[in-house]
Amino acid sequence: MKTIDREPDDRIRVLTDDGHLREDAEVPDLSDEALVEMYRELKLGRHFDERCVSLQRQGRMGTYPPLSGQEGAQVGSARALAEEDWIFPSYREHVVSHLRGWPLEDILLYWMGTEEGNIAPEEANMFTIAVPIATQIPHATGAAWASKLKDEDRAFLCYFGDGATSEGDFHEGMNFAGVFDVPGVFFCNNNQWAISVPRERQTASETIAQKAHAYGFAGVQVDGMDPLAVYQVTRDAIERAKHPEEAPADQAGWARRPTLIEAVQYRFGAHTTADDPSVYRDDEEVRKWKNKDPIPRMETFLRERGLLDDERVDAIEQEITDEVADAIDAAESHERPDPEEMFASVYADMPKRLEEQLDYVRRLRERHGDDALLES
Repeated sequence: MKTIDREPDDRIRVLTDDGHLREDAEVPDLSDEALVEMYRELKLGRHFDERCVSLQRQGRMGTYPPLSGQEGAQVGSARALAEEDWIFPSYREHVVSHLRGWPLEDILLYWMGTEEGNIAPEEANMFTIAVPIATQIPHATGAAWASKLKDEDRAFLCYFGDGATSEGDFHEGMNFAGVFDVPGVFFCNNNQWAISVPRERQTASETIAQKAHAYGFAGVQVDGMDPLAVYQVTRDAIERAKHPEEAPADQAGWARRPTLIEAVQYRFGAHTTADDPSVYRDDEEVRKWKNKDPIPRMETFLRERGLLDDERVDAIEQEITDEVADAIDAAESHERPDPEEMFASVYADMPKRLEEQLDYVRRLRERHGDDALLES
């Protein structure tokens, strides 16, 4: 039985919370080198995230959405894709972007307000960042349907948070995906909080995964802080999207291509750097979830297999420190964007209301000067 054919409340796990292989689990078919590289990507994501939060606190970067705690879901899922597959992200997929070929320098530039950082590398097969909640879901569904009509062998992976499941775009995109049987994988990062709204106030459903049944396709729940489990589940979902004839038939006589994956996890930090999570959650809750941290779990697993030791961990950490530092230096060497650039890439043809706002900004700058405006 494929992992995605399990019941929605049968959460898929490969590792225990302390990183040992579960008795009822098998290690995904990955080389030793690939397993160590996954660990490096987890560590890179964590260090990059910590540096970005620090940059924002120092006034060197704008508002930034931290990802610490969610590295396992990002690395595991992105690793499961083939080069020809596509990704439709939300706004927190920094590690996913990097794994698909987005330079760290450009990811930094985007959050520093430079539109250049939002231009995807040609080979990345990745849509631009979606800050509005759930708008990327219909986009992913439409792209997947177009690909199916062209008889391409591609899958389309769409990321969103638990808060997005309360948006109309979620239901419309999912319903369309089921009806037209598109090669889509819908990846819900259930990190327990939609800003300050807890999971239990988001839906009365026992799981988010079970919502897939209303749209006629499979839904599965996975430990989102177990990168190996996430990899296996996403890999199975990608295979189903591309080759539905190899799956058990449903009542209509065939297996539908889409899958909804609910990756259960936790964001250790704030929703964004403009948020104070201590207002709505307590330290004990955070401590409990940190016991499931994907990085030490993966490290324990690799040490038990003889693939990691202290020397190699130190070398990886030094490589990452240097790589991130170089990316920051490169990003900060760019000229800061002109404030008027915020109006430039919103519409193909600027509507009148934006023209009026742009004129207002110009008048302010002319009257007061940029230095006075920055100080205020």
